[in-house]
Amino acid sequence: METDNTIKILMVDDEVKFLKAISDRLNLKGFEVTTATNGDDAIDAASKGGFDVAVVDLQMPGTDGAQVLKILKQNHKFIEIIMLTGHATVDSAVECTKLGAFKYLEKPYDFDKLVEALKEAFQARLTHKFESNMNRMAAIQKLSLQQSPLGLLREMARLDDGRK
Repeated sequence: METDNTIKILMVDDEVKFLKAISDRLNLKGFEVTTATNGDDAIDAASKGGFDVAVVDLQMPGTDGAQVLKILKQNHKFIEIIMLTGHATVDSAVECTKLGAFKYLEKPYDFDKLVEALKEAFQARLTHKFESNMNRMAAIQKLSLQQSPLGLLREMARLDDGRK
């Protein structure tokens, strides 16, 4: 059971000085920040789990931000992702939104707006997770009335397979 209220953030940007500056400021605000300077490192860090929100730069060499967004959303059901880019276009904003981005912010960024977006994304994550858990509990309750104990265990395993 998660009892720590610290919001765990994965910051992804290929501009190392920018990444250090923003993560230092977020750490001072009480966030727990892990950084990655490219998409592959971000995907690897996320696979180790535990992030509530990822803030991802759109344009990076190699695996770009849109690819990172798509992979993180596929592999981590409850992570929320904020795109932060200096190369904003309507097309990229639409694409990122379709891929599941929570917000799309432009650089230069307003730090207070970023902090607010992080808090909103965290709240959305908690709400999504709560609703999923309630639906799961309702499904288990319904199954328990219809299944043998072994059948119930099989169905619970099937339900858990969908909960990345």
